[in-house]
Amino acid sequence: MNVALQQLIEALRQELQQYGEMLALLEQQQDGVLHRRAEQLLQTVDAIQAQARVLQQAREHRETCRGALARALGLSESVGLSDLIPHLPAEYRPLLEALIQENNDLLVRVQQRARQNHLLLHRAVELMQKLIAACLPGSTPQTYNGQGQVPSAQPWPTSTLLNAIG
Repeated sequence: MNVALQQLIEALRQELQQYGEMLALLEQQQDGVLHRRAEQLLQTVDAIQAQARVLQQAREHRETCRGALARALGLSESVGLSDLIPHLPAEYRPLLEALIQENNDLLVRVQQRARQNHLLLHRAVELMQKLIAACLPGSTPQTYNGQGQVPSAQPWPTSTLLNAIG
């Protein structure tokens, strides 16, 4: 049981570290949007996608460790993380409770920052669409509609494009 418990503790620490890395990347992305740093923004998109994969692996590993500890304690593998705590030695309970709480708190912060960034990026796209519409009257931006489909493409009139450029 001690080995399984130590592995779970380490898995929770790794997960916490990965959430922290994701939060840092999301803050970097937000900085790129707010300060109009397109190159930084492009780099963070790739980094965020890679970090999301690493974070998913950390969560899966934590779940594997949780299941192993549950088995070692003679409990069902499907028992939740918080439900394991009463079955652990008293000296480990505060540590696990703290790690679980920190992970949950950081997850909430990551979700909030991701939502903020989504709204910022959505607003930036809206502004670019308005700019394009102002520069190229009669053109329709190629974005997804409410049904998740891109409307059929309409070529930009060459004369309007040349007039807009000057």
